[in-house]
Amino acid sequence: FLIKDFYHYGTFPDDFQWGVSSSSYQVEGGWDADGKGPSMWDTFTHTPGTVLNGDTGDVACDSYNRFEEDLYMLRALKVKAYRLSLSWPRLFPNGYRASLNMKGVDYYNRLIDGLIAYNITPMVTLYHWDLPQTLQDINGWDNVDMIDIFNDYCDFCFQTFGDRVKFWMTFNEPYAIAWVGYGLGELPPNVKSPGDAPYRVAHNLLKAHAKAYHTYDEKYRKTQQGLVSISVSSEWFEPLDVNIPREVAAADRALQFQLGWFAHPIFKNGDYPDAMKWQVGNKSELQGLAESRLPTFTEEEKAYIHGTADVFCLNSYTTRMARHVIPRLSTQSYEYDQDLTVQDVSDSHATAKKELRAAAWGLRRLLNWIKEEYGNPEIYITENGVSTDTSKTVDDPDRIFFLKTYIDEVRLKGYTAWSLLDSFEWLSGYSVGFGLHHIDFTHPDRPRTPKRSAHLYHQIIRQNARSQAKSVLTSLNPRLITY
Repeated sequence: FLIKDFYHYGTFPDDFQWGVSSSSYQVEGGWDADGKGPSMWDTFTHTPGTVLNGDTGDVACDSYNRFEEDLYMLRALKVKAYRLSLSWPRLFPNGYRASLNMKGVDYYNRLIDGLIAYNITPMVTLYHWDLPQTLQDINGWDNVDMIDIFNDYCDFCFQTFGDRVKFWMTFNEPYAIAWVGYGLGELPPNVKSPGDAPYRVAHNLLKAHAKAYHTYDEKYRKTQQGLVSISVSSEWFEPLDVNIPREVAAADRALQFQLGWFAHPIFKNGDYPDAMKWQVGNKSELQGLAESRLPTFTEEEKAYIHGTADVFCLNSYTTRMARHVIPRLSTQSYEYDQDLTVQDVSDSHATAKKELRAAAWGLRRLLNWIKEEYGNPEIYITENGVSTDTSKTVDDPDRIFFLKTYIDEVRLKGYTAWSLLDSFEWLSGYSVGFGLHHIDFTHPDRPRTPKRSAHLYHQIIRQNARSQAKSVLTSLNPRLITY
């Protein structure tokens, strides 16, 4: 398709925080370098047949050794923020503080100091899925002991890096951790227990998040004056027919089960959405269970969890259509508990990942829903991007189209594009890329090359504007670094 002049013009606030994202396992490599312990993703990818083409994150973008190159690209883009995650097993190889690996600390100190030197704000995720394998060996997030274990890890990170890091996220996409990891079993730890494990895991994640938040509040906020949040994820769900009440209710229910599962306790009242409590409780009773498969919080726990985020951090990629259905009752599943099914919206664009079709209008509706549902919180988009086939190197009009249309829809405090680099994309390995920069994964030096979209994003940041003149698109030569 052609990029046409149909974008409205406007500017963002002067303090708008433009950024790019990454995560430790996807970019760092150095999987066993300098004392790092194995994560459950190391174990998973080293098992034959788990990832497309047998790809692993053993080397990935080699950012463990090439972070100076990443810093150069960040400085060239003129971003104000870089979202990264800390590798728990690089810092604590066996998951516990007693195993502290100072070479891991040194690496993150150099990276953070480099960002600060270039006036780039580090946005740090404490857990982006790469759990130390030793902790998975004790049942990972399905073990209530993880609440205290995670808190001690967070405490160390606040103490060690908090003099420079002023923006923290406890978890990346707890929905994916709970449902895709413990319900569908597609991601590590590959537990397929859809009726109960996701609810137990989510319960523990919420408690672990809240405890880490209070630790920061009580020990570090006064001196460090940072922000603490959690990166929740959601699609926008459009009703099949806005004129049919049960279809509107189904779309809202889909949002409550995906986003509200975590946002409602933190931003609303310390408890799960009423739709979840009713649906799961009713299904559990009809299935002959003595109590709901959805755990309950005590009043004390509700008060402890409510309000444990200073800003709203959102990852969002796509828009779906929700339709009311009544599935079979015999199978206990988080999926069937919702009484709905989802499908693609008709006016969406295909991407390299078929489940992540682009439909920018849904983002505006999702942001408006969050504003109304949670009392107009300050929102940062911490991930938003589009996948392209990695056979496409620097010429990526799909990503240019995505950036322009999605950025046109946002009204928030910050926008963090996913991602800085093509990287290890989980089950897809290196077959797709979300990066503003191409990486040749066949070359030992992992050379980085800016794509056309990197030039566009640089222009948007430099002009702090929602839309650029057509000449910006037509004059770019992706083979020249002309930042």
